Amino acid sequence: MSAPLPVVLAGARGHGRWHLANLRRLERAGRVRLAGLCELTPLTEGEYGGELPAQSADFGALLDTTGARVAVVCTPIPTHTDLALTAARRGVHLLLEKPPAPSFAEFRRMADGVAEAGVACQIGFQSLGSHAVPAVRELIADGAVGEVTGIGGAGAWVRDEAYFRRSPWAGRRRMDDGTDVVDGALTNPLAHAVATALTLGGATRDQDVAAVETELHRANDIEADDTSCVRVTAPTGLRITVAATLCAERAAEPYVLVHGTRGRITFWYKQDRVLIQRAGHGPEEHEHGRTDLLENLLDHLADGTDLLVTPDGTGAFMRVVEAIRRAPDPRPLPETAWHRIAAEARRVVPGVDALVESAAGTLSLYSELGAPWAAKEVTAR
Repeated sequence: MSAPLPVVLAGARGHGRWHLANLRRLERAGRVRLAGLCELTPLTEGEYGGELPAQSADFGALLDTTGARVAVVCTPIPTHTDLALTAARRGVHLLLEKPPAPSFAEFRRMADGVAEAGVACQIGFQSLGSHAVPAVRELIADGAVGEVTGIGGAGAWVRDEAYFRRSPWAGRRRMDDGTDVVDGALTNPLAHAVATALTLGGATRDQDVAAVETELHRANDIEADDTSCVRVTAPTGLRITVAATLCAERAAEPYVLVHGTRGRITFWYKQDRVLIQRAGHGPEEHEHGRTDLLENLLDHLADGTDLLVTPDGTGAFMRVVEAIRRAPDPRPLPETAWHRIAAEARRVVPGVDALVESAAGTLSLYSELGAPWAAKEVTAR
């Protein structure tokens, strides 16, 4: 057995708690040693649940003093590139939380710097660790549902008003100093729907995107979008449409839908569950396993196992982020288009659940489905 690899976690609160629990699981399994935590405000023993490892607000210094071989970066979106490069310059391998960067320029700076340093970098799209992804791609390649005519994605989630106050950058498109954030429904909370739909459509690299159409709206009092849709056109002409809202009437499992000439495949990516419906067959449903992305990174370092989500494999997703960043600011929905549930402190857009489902089912944008408040904003590469 090889010695456990020393790992530093940057960002141990918020979503970082999930990474912290995962690191402790892998520590118990003997694969890693949690060597340090990087937080602006140190964790207490009560938060951590035991004796604390080394802590520092200086990420680079912490990497140096702990001798870390791997870093998990789960910090605010605008910090991703600089922290990733701080690790890369020290030869420290990376698991970088999604979205990898707030702009395509920052993404390229990160990806090029990581490649030049020669370190391994995994991007944290956990849905792409699902064994359902290669299974669905094999079904597509085998013609199980005929010729693929498009890919849809749907995410109808519920988020209260406190969600948009969880941090200074939450719900922002840019900070007061002009730093990009782009914390919208499609770029952060439901980014997995976009990345998974692109992957099943064979559009992973930045050159796999010919055009992006966006419709960005908001019911909440924020800068970013909370009810939006996007349609990507690949150079082959394949259309990939993803619709999302954080103002659903009721929360639903997000999914990606493969449209074929002889059937369709539905993939509920958080559940690793796949439903195949095709001509001449009864419906077939399968549940799949999932590979943890940090374990995959450790296997890559140990024996050369292929990384599941490389930076270049998220280039198409970053083209979508860039189109959303460059689009006009999201339109506020008229007060007649939403109402507030006081008991839950959240805003709801009536009918949006069905609209999201219809967008994924028809590959249409909200404006094309007749939503009176929707308008197509931009087409961009």
